[in-house]
Amino acid sequence: QVQLVESGGGLVQPGGSLRLSCAASGSIRFWIMGWYRQAPGKQRELVATASASGAPYYPDSVKGRFTISRDNAKNTMYLQMNSLKLEDTAVYFCYQSPGNWGQGTQVSVSS
Repeated sequence: QVQLVESGGGLVQPGGSLRLSCAASGSIRFWIMGWYRQAPGKQRELVATASASGAPYYPDSVKGRFTISRDNAKNTMYLQMNSLKLEDTAVYFCYQSPGNWGQGTQVSVSS
């Protein structure tokens, strides 16, 4: 089983930026990868996905603010988050299809 390790979370003010990384212990080349998040008391929700070729998908809640990317040669995926809002506060999880999850990294947006 490929291990996924997220990093890059932290505390940021509204309007700020963070870049999350997801390092995989094995190849991600052929798999759909994605980011999900879970806020306290809420269900886990999709943030972004990238197909094996890199084609992105974003829900409306983050479209235009977040950018997903992947470096298959480095077995690493990224999430650039700009114009962060209070409601972006959550634990962010890396996902590799089908069904492989990282442990999560906390993102807190607060003034």
